[in-house]
Amino acid sequence: MAGFPLLRNMGIRGRIAGGSLVIAILIAITAGMAINEQLERIVRDGTEAVLASDSSAYTVALTTEPKDALDPPGPSQHIAVVRPDGSVPVDTLPAGLLPLLPNPVADRESDEVSVGSSSYVVLITRVDVAGEPWTVIAARDAAEEKTILGQMRALLVVGLALIAGGAAAAAWVLASVSLGPVRRLRRSAEELSDSPSTELLEIGEANDEISQLARTLNDLIARLRDSALRERQLVSDASHELRTPIALLSAQLQVAVSEASSVEQMVDDVERARRQLDRLAALVNSLLDLSAIEAVDSEGRSSLAELERETIEAVDRARFRAEGRAVEIHYVAPDSADDDAATFAIEPQDFGRCIDNLVGNALRALGDSGRLVVSLVREEHSVILEVSDTGGGMDPEFESLALGRFTRERKGAADSGAGLGLAIVAAIVRKARGTIALLNELGAGLTVRCEFPDTRSRGEAAARGV
Repeated sequence: MAGFPLLRNMGIRGRIAGGSLVIAILIAITAGMAINEQLERIVRDGTEAVLASDSSAYTVALTTEPKDALDPPGPSQHIAVVRPDGSVPVDTLPAGLLPLLPNPVADRESDEVSVGSSSYVVLITRVDVAGEPWTVIAARDAAEEKTILGQMRALLVVGLALIAGGAAAAAWVLASVSLGPVRRLRRSAEELSDSPSTELLEIGEANDEISQLARTLNDLIARLRDSALRERQLVSDASHELRTPIALLSAQLQVAVSEASSVEQMVDDVERARRQLDRLAALVNSLLDLSAIEAVDSEGRSSLAELERETIEAVDRARFRAEGRAVEIHYVAPDSADDDAATFAIEPQDFGRCIDNLVGNALRALGDSGRLVVSLVREEHSVILEVSDTGGGMDPEFESLALGRFTRERKGAADSGAGLGLAIVAAIVRKARGTIALLNELGAGLTVRCEFPDTRSRGEAAARGV
């Protein structure tokens, strides 16, 4: 295509019609050559049949009445009869043709002989009369053959040209009809791009390639709209969440500078400002984590041993965070992790981040005392991470909102979360093609269950067409 600028500037309809014309011309040339050979053979057979008819009167006369005198041929017939001794009782052949004729080898032979600027088709027939060979020669001007062939070839060329042109025209019409839905699809896409409409591309009634393309484009449009909506919602939520701590931070610093009556009060104001700054930093870090998770399209790879190592390290970090509180933290390990060859579509650091967020939420729910259990269970085609606590669970009405961004269940002033922990966990699980479930018991506690399928089971499912 790069070497043919004309093709680059030509539409699909023109390419189809042009390609059909080229193919039709090639087929017409091949067919024309074959038909021309057949025409030549048919015309020559017709000429030989006429010559055989001219000769038949003399061959029959020589066979049935050899002693009778031979009648002269018609005015348009070129006939010669040659006796065994070489004499010619009948001769109406063109001048100079008879000496050029070869002696016949078979009973009947045909040939084309040139005399000067003229050519003649000659049929030589050998007849045995009383054991002696007589020869009957019939000739016909080859120009008659050429005239007939010329007329038939002209008709052939015109017919094949009409067929090739008709094929190109039919291809143009069919391409125009076939591309009609594409033009409507393009106009619909232009209208959608110029308006904030939530409509999708029109899908035709026929279940053809264009309808399949429209469905694929509609899926793409829906995903892009969802992505844009999530981005707008994230910006809106982030602006709202950042506005409050920034305003408080500014007010507290202003009070510390202008209204502090003592050093102790100034220190207290600065300390409150520092806590707001820590909350702001945590919020920004969580937003960056969430954005980084959703921005990367490629899947990770981890073995069960790597996931167990990340879990142990995350549990150690949880114990450090809970130091000084009456919180029991337990870890339940999977069986035979070192012998498991399965891999999972998640990076080890993302798995550790997932546990950190779940443990952080659980520790905030537990407060000063309680029990927290982190377990890693190996199933047949997956690995399951469960983080359970005895923090009293959550309000059932909040369960449907718990995995969203900036959603927090207000339990009191001690709750200082940014509302992004479970959203980050859900994003990590979705990226790994896993599932997340909240097992909530109000008054008892909450269990977050994350299941990650291994890549081998996903590959087997894809091979089965599931």
